[in-house]
Amino acid sequence: MIQLPLSKLSNVGTTIFSQMTQLANENEAINLSQGFPDFMPDPELLNYVDHFIKKGFNQYAPMGGMIGLKEEIAKKIESAHQAVYHPDLEITVTAGGTQAIFTAIASFIKKDDEVIIFEPAYDCYEPTVELFGGIVKRFEMKAPDYEIDWDTVKNLVTEKTRMIIINNPNNPAGKILKEYDIQQLISIVKDTSILILSDEVYENIIFDGKPHLSICKYPELKERSLLVASFGKLFHVTGWKIGYCAAPENLMNEFRKVHQFNVFSVNTPMQLALAEYMKNPHHYKGLSAFFQEKRDFLRQGLSNTSFELLDCEGTYFQALQYNKISDKRDIDFARELTITHKVASVPFSSFYQNKRDENVIRLCFAKKQETLEKAIDNLCKI
Repeated sequence: MIQLPLSKLSNVGTTIFSQMTQLANENEAINLSQGFPDFMPDPELLNYVDHFIKKGFNQYAPMGGMIGLKEEIAKKIESAHQAVYHPDLEITVTAGGTQAIFTAIASFIKKDDEVIIFEPAYDCYEPTVELFGGIVKRFEMKAPDYEIDWDTVKNLVTEKTRMIIINNPNNPAGKILKEYDIQQLISIVKDTSILILSDEVYENIIFDGKPHLSICKYPELKERSLLVASFGKLFHVTGWKIGYCAAPENLMNEFRKVHQFNVFSVNTPMQLALAEYMKNPHHYKGLSAFFQEKRDFLRQGLSNTSFELLDCEGTYFQALQYNKISDKRDIDFARELTITHKVASVPFSSFYQNKRDENVIRLCFAKKQETLEKAIDNLCKI
């Protein structure tokens, strides 16, 4: 057998999402672990895909994306955040949000560059930084409020800091950044060359009338930021793997240098379908209300259990603290929940490099009513 060179990601294995989904399938459990809907997207959107396939739009799209879709993206951003991006020069359609994040990091992070992230963190940030020789500096947000101590963040900044990655709203904690947070971030990066990678894939899933403070709303941040979003979250089509990145032209030029040798271009008929579908903004403006109803249903159903329901200001994930039920490690509790009580979740420790365990698990409520009802029934028996 050939001797392999040293792994570039020696500490990386199968993601916790794949592990818990496999365990759910093996035990015929209700899968509230992986973040995908179990209901169909709008038939109108599917009909558009069918239309463009049959019309013969089945070859490569332009590298940066179909111009019609990029124009609709630009309109959406300007309407929501009063921020202007040139559709052809400052927006690139990507193969999902994760590819956009990977490409943004690959474009700018070199050996020994430092990147600040906020944990609990989506699992692709750290390994991608390390893959390109960067060094991750972490700020740990803690249960139950997951707030950011910006004085501590300031102390993480050095002359080697190249990028700060934010996730707003945060997956898995469901927290959103407030005006104070944004102003602190502005203060930290002022008079520096620090870039911001803003993961905003849940931007249209914000609850209780609270605003989404996109990075692009603030000119002093927009000029140094790469904004990432996802159509999978917007239109219930995670399997399509289509997202986008918006950034000033000088940053986007560098982004596209990597993008063209990564995926080059993205699914043509689906881009055309999305462009047509987005011409009616009502298709996404009701998303917060749609998911708030599901959040509230889940929270009400679990309100008389011994789980502590932590704040959920955005995303379609609900965090539960279970220390009144068990003192087991969260990974062991999550496995027990899947095998014995037939509900699969994700342990929060998997979102921390040091496996910080505060007895918190994450449930996905982007599910049909009957799915949530069955899960609630099972969890209420604990």
